[in-house]
Amino acid sequence: MQLHDTIVALATPSGTGAIAVIRLSGLHALSISDTVFSSASGKILSEQQTHTLHLGNIVEDGHILDQALVSVFHGPNSYTGENTVEISCHGSMYIQQQIIQLCLRKGCRMAEPGEFTLRAFLNGKIDLSQAEAVADLINSDNEASHSIAINQMRGGFSNEIANLRAELLNFASLIELELDFSEEDVAFADRTEFRKLLNRIEIVLKRLIDSFAFGNVIKNGIPVAIVGEPNVGKSTLLNALLNEEKAIVSNIAGTTRDAIEDELTIGGIGFRFIDTAGIRDTEDIVENIGIRKTFEKMESAQVVVYLINNERLTINTRGTAELSEANELDAVKIDVEKVRNQYPLKQLVVIGNKADLLSEDQKQKIEAEIPGIMLISAKQKSGVDALKETLLSFVNTGALRNNDTIVTNARHYDSLIKALEEIQKVRFGLDSNISSDLMAIDIREALYHFGLITGQVTNDELLGNIFANFCIGK
Repeated sequence: MQLHDTIVALATPSGTGAIAVIRLSGLHALSISDTVFSSASGKILSEQQTHTLHLGNIVEDGHILDQALVSVFHGPNSYTGENTVEISCHGSMYIQQQIIQLCLRKGCRMAEPGEFTLRAFLNGKIDLSQAEAVADLINSDNEASHSIAINQMRGGFSNEIANLRAELLNFASLIELELDFSEEDVAFADRTEFRKLLNRIEIVLKRLIDSFAFGNVIKNGIPVAIVGEPNVGKSTLLNALLNEEKAIVSNIAGTTRDAIEDELTIGGIGFRFIDTAGIRDTEDIVENIGIRKTFEKMESAQVVVYLINNERLTINTRGTAELSEANELDAVKIDVEKVRNQYPLKQLVVIGNKADLLSEDQKQKIEAEIPGIMLISAKQKSGVDALKETLLSFVNTGALRNNDTIVTNARHYDSLIKALEEIQKVRFGLDSNISSDLMAIDIREALYHFGLITGQVTNDELLGNIFANFCIGK
């Protein structure tokens, strides 16, 4: 990127709408805008105060392209820290392209993905973790992910890291000073206070690292696999949860042969529901592929909803091979334990479906025999809200309510892990009374990894990887 260029891009989504916003940023943003904008009151944009709005026409060679409202921001008091102009025009795709092409002819260059935010970072308006939070905020699709991104964009995470880094840097300076006076055997850094600082840093790092598992599922949605034998109502349950006919429902066993996925927000948390093929022995090659996928989805899911048909929970008519009610319930309990033992680290919800066909006595007996089972009717949508509440209870939302810092970025997580390793090395060196020069090496490494998070340490490859994922107008 040529960062001294004046850049232009569409800041609103591409397509037809009521209005569109075209953003210019750079040294010549105001002077270029003067050549394409004719104010209704005869004002010259470059002479106007920052943070002002102006009505007029976008004009080329005396021909009016559109009537527009233009916002003026003088650097460094703008998003990018540079002179910035935002043209709010009508949302015709033709008008958008005509104005952008006019700006290009007048000396602008098309912005690269994320270049406006990159300039904001390079000009000290935001740090690197805040810049990444901008992308997360744009992509947030539920209350929880939005809350986390807002907190990070406002500097909650970077402030916590910056404070730790500043304290560690202060002690690092004292350790380095001791090296300059090594012959005098003078200790400038209070080892007791230094040990307290290292303990405090370690506690904070471990908390942030532990939050990543929660933050990652909040950001990407919590995968929930709906599994069970054929024809137990898995697809009906998915449709009831989503309140739409997403999956084909049939009384023919094996109707669902591939995984069907959709997302739903419950209590501000995103859940990704996966309807799977029914598990049974079959000679059908295509159905067997679907069953294999079912087990794959169970492996990747965080929550498994295991459906049991009420026919297995009551006396069945099976001629001479009829099982007693007690024996059938025992068989069901064995199947539940198999699933629980196969996936001991996953949350398991056992559902007895088609509860509308059960008597009250049958319900009481089933609930007594299989503790924790939820009896619902997916077809009648009875008990579906209770299921949603159960799923939500698996998510620890206390951190969100308390506005604690939650890590969602894999790059931050990696840097935190490495910083913790270096801090533990420093503490071991302190406890072992090793020389200050060796301890200083580990301190510098810890500071390096802290700096990677906030952007105090960067390189072109790192910045390229981060901002390549931004949309062009941001």
